[in-house]
Amino acid sequence: MSTKIHATVDGLGNPTSFALTGGEEHDLQGADALLPEMKAETIIADKAYDANERVIQRLLKAGKTPVIPSKRNSKQPREYDKSLYKARHLIENFFAKLKQYRCLATRYDKLAVTFLSAVYLAASIIWLN
Repeated sequence: MSTKIHATVDGLGNPTSFALTGGEEHDLQGADALLPEMKAETIIADKAYDANERVIQRLLKAGKTPVIPSKRNSKQPREYDKSLYKARHLIENFFAKLKQYRCLATRYDKLAVTFLSAVYLAASIIWLN
């Protein structure tokens, strides 16, 4: 059994919210869970979130600025702020810190709710450091 952790971080790299999906699920499942509660004005994400109707249009309609590069095979590439996109390393750094916790890296918990509670516990320790 595998699980994907979808997370959002603030401008300092501190975790703000989480969602769990099955390991075989696409990243957009996590976007569906996390996008409605986003309070930030600018959303930085990788190419996996390049879904026009499902992500980009929803962000624009909410008055948010998406900084999401287009997929390589896109027929109409979208412009994005490349210097701002470099800040995406904050989420990668957060996941690197999260993987330092053995129980999360190996997922010993059988129930998703127990695993998610361990994610929240580790995130609060990361936040405090």
